[in-house]
Amino acid sequence: MRSMHPPRGDFLLATCQGGAETALVARQQVVQPELSRAVWRRGAVTFRVPAGETPAALHTPAGLVFARTVIHSCGQVTGTDMATLVGAVHDRTGAYAWDDIHVWPREPRVEGDPAVIRAALVAGLDPIRRGLVPTVAAPTRLGALVLDCAIDGPDRWWVGWHVADTPSGAWPGGMYPHGLPADKVSRAWLKLDEAIATFALALEPGKRAIELGAAPGGACQRLLEAGLLVTGIDPALVDDQVARHPNFTQWRMRARDVKLRQLRGFDWVVADMNIDPKSTLDAIERVVSAPGTPPRGIIATLKLPTWSRAAELPEWLARFAGWGYTTRARQLSTGGREICVVAERTTVRRRPPRATPPPGR
Repeated sequence: MRSMHPPRGDFLLATCQGGAETALVARQQVVQPELSRAVWRRGAVTFRVPAGETPAALHTPAGLVFARTVIHSCGQVTGTDMATLVGAVHDRTGAYAWDDIHVWPREPRVEGDPAVIRAALVAGLDPIRRGLVPTVAAPTRLGALVLDCAIDGPDRWWVGWHVADTPSGAWPGGMYPHGLPADKVSRAWLKLDEAIATFALALEPGKRAIELGAAPGGACQRLLEAGLLVTGIDPALVDDQVARHPNFTQWRMRARDVKLRQLRGFDWVVADMNIDPKSTLDAIERVVSAPGTPPRGIIATLKLPTWSRAAELPEWLARFAGWGYTTRARQLSTGGREICVVAERTTVRRRPPRATPPPGR
């Protein structure tokens, strides 16, 4: 049993997709106004924490949407060799019984090998490493106390810590640790796979799912692997290995041309269309407003033509709420300039009761 967490420090470090810094800060000003922006560079923003404040996003960056991970920052360390850098890390972070160590580059172009650096940090933890191994042998468990190292260059690292209390908090830098398998038909498979893991979605076999804008079929493929009965809507053909699956049906038309009565009875709606977010929401609204019981959940990818459109996120989320859904949103690490919104139904839409006929009729 550890006696305490490391000190909170005066700063938080949030990492993000390169280019998303402005959107991240704008979102922070909405959900965490007590923080003030400090150092800013591509792929990372630091925020000053006022004395006595305990921000809600200390561990879980759910409201920040564009943050891949948020850590308590212990500042930067510099050095011309590995031994100097490792020693500086432990001087900065203190002697704690870390459950795991996460190492990742601030952005892909930054020099430095995460595996080599992690192994050096593990070796430098003796005699208090508590069973850590030089290579990553298993996923970080939820609730773990994690030492963080964001590589800022070959001779400069950001260091800090966090508690892995969400699925993405268990991944170094909040980056999904899996790639696209060779037998998948498109990257939509990987994005949906990350969304399912990030939001811990339970897709029950036998339930019905509809995907709007299905071709070439990557997301449909992932849904089929989860045991769902899948209907894909797209004028273009999906990949043959999806098309021939016994639980798949394609309607070769535009989503707006499908009759409302055909859209009833689906449990999940998936949409990842390369169109304006408002058009995506219009297409989803047709499904959730179809006769009968509304879908249980929605997994929607909202494309951002420009980063400035991120300011419209509250308006978009309000539409889901108006349909009776509770939302969670995150910019997935496997996606591009876009936001993944998962919405789950919280209210049951009831039809108004029929008028009672007058006596004698």
